[in-house]
Amino acid sequence: MPHLFAYTDGACSGNPGPGGWGALLIARDGAAIVKQRELHGGERDTTNNRMELLAAISALESLSRPSEITIITDSAYVKNGVTSWIHGWKRNGWRTSQKKPVKNEDLWRRIDEAQKRHKVTWEWVKGHAGHPENERADELARAGMAPFKPGK
Repeated sequence: MPHLFAYTDGACSGNPGPGGWGALLIARDGAAIVKQRELHGGERDTTNNRMELLAAISALESLSRPSEITIITDSAYVKNGVTSWIHGWKRNGWRTSQKKPVKNEDLWRRIDEAQKRHKVTWEWVKGHAGHPENERADELARAGMAPFKPGK
């Protein structure tokens, strides 16, 4: 049975500013690619962290049935948030340890819901370090942002 991978990235021109997200989904059987799908989108006024989150959310929400998936992100914010911080936020009524509201709570709730039906493994990869799939996710994020950049 093929294993599913999603390489996700977000981009922002200014922070906040126009932003985009991208996700490269690859089903592999061993080293062979069985199927590949690319997703991207963007918003006129957003932040880089929101785009990083939306990339992972979109990858999860695009799956039509419960799946085992490895999500590879270059965002420590997303990886640490979803594997560690979110548990305390939920326990504290979506408040940080400093009792402040969690930033991007809407998207954290959405990613929490989206991953419930899947078996998700989260991995971090250094961005802009020549990792081909991460570089492609970055290209997709920039393509998602393009229609929202000034002059477009």
